[in-house]
Amino acid sequence: MRVLAVDHGEKNIGLAVSDETGTLARPLGVIRHISKAADAAQVAERAQREQADLIIVGVSYDEDGAPNLAGRRAIRFAETLRAHTPLPVTLWDESLTTHDARAARLAAGASRKRRTGHLDEWAAAVLLQDYLDSQEKR
Repeated sequence: MRVLAVDHGEKNIGLAVSDETGTLARPLGVIRHISKAADAAQVAERAQREQADLIIVGVSYDEDGAPNLAGRRAIRFAETLRAHTPLPVTLWDESLTTHDARAARLAAGASRKRRTGHLDEWAAAVLLQDYLDSQEKR
């Protein structure tokens, strides 16, 4: 099962995809935000091109466990995405994915210059790997 992950942000949307076995995640790229509908159409098209069977959208939560502002935006985006694709769209907790992506790039030996800039696709890969690992434990 191939899974596409979406790290939805205000300016950029990070994408990652799993291998065919649903075991390993890899960064796929970044889509610049245009509009909710246009973004959803691009993600749906990318999922089709990658032959994904499932799309997961990262949602961030506050300390009380309720979706924060960014999380609510991601939920609304997921609803729009569902209208653009027949694939199932699942929400997944993305807490600390950007922090973990930064740490992973540091551990991989990326230079300071390569660690700056957008981490959206790397955050999507961390999100996806978390999802894949949780499914493996089941």
